[in-house]
Amino acid sequence: MGRKILLEKAGIPGIREFSIYRHHGGYGSAEKALIKMSPAEILQEVTRSGLRGRGGAGFPTGLKWSFLDRKCTNPRFLICNADESEPGTFKDRYLMEFLPHLVLEGLIISSFALGANTCYIYVRGEFKTLIGILQKAINEAYQQNFLGKNILGTGYSLDIFVHPGAGAYICGEETALLESLEGKRGNPRIKPPFPAYKGLYGCPTMVNNVETLAAIGPIIEMGGEAYASIGKGKSTGTKLISACGNINKPGVYEIDLGLPVEDFIYSKEFCGGIKDGKRLKAVVPGGSSVPILPAELILRTAGGQQRLMTYESLADGGFDSGSMLGSGGFIVYNEDACIVRNTWNFTRFYQHESCGQCSPCREGTGWMEKVLNRLEHGLGKMSDIDLLASIAGKIEGTTICPLGDAAAWPVSSAIRHFRQEFEFHAEHPEIVRKINHGALVKNQESNIQYR
Repeated sequence: MGRKILLEKAGIPGIREFSIYRHHGGYGSAEKALIKMSPAEILQEVTRSGLRGRGGAGFPTGLKWSFLDRKCTNPRFLICNADESEPGTFKDRYLMEFLPHLVLEGLIISSFALGANTCYIYVRGEFKTLIGILQKAINEAYQQNFLGKNILGTGYSLDIFVHPGAGAYICGEETALLESLEGKRGNPRIKPPFPAYKGLYGCPTMVNNVETLAAIGPIIEMGGEAYASIGKGKSTGTKLISACGNINKPGVYEIDLGLPVEDFIYSKEFCGGIKDGKRLKAVVPGGSSVPILPAELILRTAGGQQRLMTYESLADGGFDSGSMLGSGGFIVYNEDACIVRNTWNFTRFYQHESCGQCSPCREGTGWMEKVLNRLEHGLGKMSDIDLLASIAGKIEGTTICPLGDAAAWPVSSAIRHFRQEFEFHAEHPEIVRKINHGALVKNQESNIQYR
């Protein structure tokens, strides 16, 4: 059985309540940090732990915290990025729904370490139930003097606010999130300056993912070195994986980083194998924004080594034969899955969610969606495949924020690994139309000009 660090208390009845969470050792780490440790000592433990950002980028958390401008006399802010909306990713929602006080405890410790007296939880607006759960937990923490003025008599004060977003995926990007918090349109900012120096209201600001901040309490409790002893290499600790698709046991799982991908897919403890006894066809290992890998490459690297659930192993081979751990949205496809249709679905999402600030993303995602729409509905031609690859190549690396890359990578990797499926769609339109039950689209719906 895999160890539980973040989800250790998840199955305890009533764990959302402060009294139950406290009875089972909750807020012990916050007491230890605020009463017995200095901010510098907390930063040292987080750095020793090797904890990397769990929102997708995987940047070392301790190093990121060290960038905060501590010389500036302006207020400092901590922002909990809870705007989880990437297709296939739902592990932060799980934490907020079932372990809200674990999240709050991590925010309290992190705010103290960063010298921030105000913290915002920027949560996706559609999470109405979660907003209520978080607010109730915050109210309880205020009542018990874990929030507010002079927490536990230490002289440290902290206020936490829940701020619902308006349902824009782009606000998961930290600078777009800051723009939204300030009441402006959620468009990403050009960097530098980075938020650590000039963030919310022009003040030093740290933005971290829900899972990243939830891990701070356990790290303080067990110590950074003990946490770093879990995992493999630079991928330390445990990671929450939200698994879905054609598997027997969809859900949120906590794994030790370094677990073989094959074990995660087929073991009874985790995904439980492919549904209905089908064969594995492909996996998107880190949410919709990362490259798809066919079965032979998700189970083994191009060099024949066993693929592991680590940042390094999944990236082995670069974008030719690797992918990314990303946000931990593990999407599994069986042998019957249509890669073209799934790529089209992803592209529809990114076309809809592009903020429109950068023309390569604004226009390119729309072009890709139209071409994939044609192919999927039996109206495409062979030249569409190279056209798609060309458009994706012109989006990648040309935008202010990573949404352009996130839209391009699924398309380019799908063509690279499953080109024969795209060719089949172009060569056999009548079969494609039959499979789609005659769901045709009119040629005039597409305004891509062939050349």
